[in-house]
Amino acid sequence: MVRKIIRIDEEKCIGCGICANACHEGAIDIIDGKAKLVRENFCDGFGDCLPGCPTGAITFEEREAPEYDEAAVKEAKERKATMGNMNDNEKEMMMKMAEHAAEHGCPGSRFMQLKPAGNENVQEQGPMNSFRPVSRLEQWPCQIKLLPTQAPFYNGAKLLIAADCTAYAYANMHEDFMKGKITLIGCPKLDDVDYTDKLTDIISNNDIKSVTIVRMEVPCCGGLQRAAENALINSGKFIPWQVVTISRDGNIID
Repeated sequence: MVRKIIRIDEEKCIGCGICANACHEGAIDIIDGKAKLVRENFCDGFGDCLPGCPTGAITFEEREAPEYDEAAVKEAKERKATMGNMNDNEKEMMMKMAEHAAEHGCPGSRFMQLKPAGNENVQEQGPMNSFRPVSRLEQWPCQIKLLPTQAPFYNGAKLLIAADCTAYAYANMHEDFMKGKITLIGCPKLDDVDYTDKLTDIISNNDIKSVTIVRMEVPCCGGLQRAAENALINSGKFIPWQVVTISRDGNIID
């Protein structure tokens, strides 16, 4: 679409960083001593960055540019707030992976750490004195195929490796299994893939404290269990682990 967006004259730019600080959306970075508009979809065209420029290097122009993406800006701000509690290595890794996802992948595959919602001890009360369950999903994405092999949310994590169908068969999945864990879900039959290598990388390259495997009683779920068990062996680590099997009528059978 053709819209109003900022233009930065690099010859006039002295790299002072005033514009980058003034841009509340995070559209501008200082790269090699020069201000650059690195995220065109973050630029709202309001020009908060213009008044502070001491050399007049920033102007408006009308040109073809991506539409302003308010949702992406909000997500980036939330991610920045989360990163405030991370060390430098974790921050660098998260930024690189987020930028890669934004450039090369579906927006739904951008990973993020989610804050546990609601009270840890009771369920949320809803209208008419009913109770609404609280989600215990602590990261996004959760599909094994989409998850990165390294991310800050793995550090010190307890992993839940669960078959897709378990959440539908077992009614209290969030409270009994997902709570306090990083959740990885998959179905080797539908995905037609061996998860062993991916799970090996995750367990080997991160500080994983324990692994819980939740599968259905059906034979095809054995592929998920084998992949997780082989990954534990291949990692060379001694990590507590267990397997829980869910029946088709939603009961724990071992």
